[in-house]
Amino acid sequence: MLVVEETIAGAEATQIPKQRGESLLETAVRYVEERHWEVVPGTWLEAVDGVQRCSCDDTACPAPGAHPARPDWAAQATGSATVARRMWQQQPAASILLPTGRTFDAISVPETAGFLALARMERMESTLGPVTLTPDRRMQFFVLPGTSAKVPGLVRALGWSPASLDLLAWGEGAYVAAPPTRFGSRGAVQWACRPTPANRWLPDAEELISPLAYACGRER
Repeated sequence: MLVVEETIAGAEATQIPKQRGESLLETAVRYVEERHWEVVPGTWLEAVDGVQRCSCDDTACPAPGAHPARPDWAAQATGSATVARRMWQQQPAASILLPTGRTFDAISVPETAGFLALARMERMESTLGPVTLTPDRRMQFFVLPGTSAKVPGLVRALGWSPASLDLLAWGEGAYVAAPPTRFGSRGAVQWACRPTPANRWLPDAEELISPLAYACGRER
């Protein structure tokens, strides 16, 4: 636990102000305006008999309130603050989804491996982009677009079989849920490393894959 606390404390030193009090609409617009990320509204949570359920009406939804609301979600994603504002005005409770494969890809690892890798990369003074922490105990490391195609080969070059590690790469056609999107009653997506002016330029896969693969190998 000490490693986790130290890692978060170090990451928070240069954080932009927290988004407490901001609506989902305001947060989505900030992502577009400040980071030039494309956004798309996802599902949302509805109270049914005192229970928070996903707007998709699937009582067994694995990610309630935190997945695309329509099949053509990728085509609906926008990099326009005006369009984003209009979308969330239509459904203010919609989750915020960020398509990958456009302005960034994401490498997803289990939470325990992610914090181990963060601590190692901090000691190595590695370049880091934003990193999310989800209620389903996974971390997404934002990296340059095109990373998803490189990851399997990079993992093999390190002596690992890609299938043997719980390390996933999200590129074109995928998405990540952005803070403060909630996963039902499990809690909200958080920033382990917040977007700051210092991490506007994202790292390439080669800069992160070794500590991430090592940490995932430790967790097998």
